[in-house]
Amino acid sequence: VQLQASGGGLVQAGGSLRLSCVASGNFFSIDTMAWYRQAPGEQLELVAVVSRGGSNNYAGSVKGRFTISRDYAENTVYLEMNSLKPEDTAVYYCNAVVNRLWDRTFRAYWGQGTLVTVSS
Repeated sequence: VQLQASGGGLVQAGGSLRLSCVASGNFFSIDTMAWYRQAPGEQLELVAVVSRGGSNNYAGSVKGRFTISRDYAENTVYLEMNSLKPEDTAVYYCNAVVNRLWDRTFRAYWGQGTLVTVSS
């Protein structure tokens, strides 16, 4: 199972970016999909999560500015980020809990990370 994230980059404060993460490999289904981030010198932080049923939860710092969504047919999760602030600067990682095809267990997998830099 592999997760491939994309969409990071450099943007000015107040701008927008959209991150994408595609899951591929031998799995039966995907349960939750999520985005985490890690700023320099900081711990890993959960940004947003979307359940298999489509319900969302957000970190308080991004609520109202970020939107997580998923395309079930394409096994893809998106993070639409608006009104970006310099404090949003971090490496963003996607995460997915999948039901593996070969043993039917649920395991969490991580993407490689994509850097988002917001300039002031």
